Amino acid sequence: MKKYFIQKSPFVVPTTDGKLIEEHHGLATTNNSEISIAHMVAPPGWSEPFQTPEFDEYTYIISGKKQFIIDDEKVILEAGQSIKIEKNTRIQYSNPFDAPCEYIAICKPAFSMDLVHREEN
Repeated sequence: MKKYFIQKSPFVVPTTDGKLIEEHHGLATTNNSEISIAHMVAPPGWSEPFQTPEFDEYTYIISGKKQFIIDDEKVILEAGQSIKIEKNTRIQYSNPFDAPCEYIAICKPAFSMDLVHREEN
């Protein structure tokens, strides 16, 4: 029995906002509730509603820039930078910039719509 698994077929999460979400490990792909790892590309002008997730979220920016509003503080990350946002923190993610933002997101425990608690617009 192999003690490793190479993900060759990430789950592409269906979206309606132009954002690419490829989950490599997590509930949708490997039924792993402990952690999720996703490759994402947020198009220019993209944003999500505020949310208060029940998981820690780590983000590493590969290219472009991404804006975070954490509680009431605006934070902008650029390529090569990363951030950890603790669970139960109110946050909004967006890309108000002119270029796509490519990044890796890691959630612990794994991302789940039941745990993200997105606010209504």
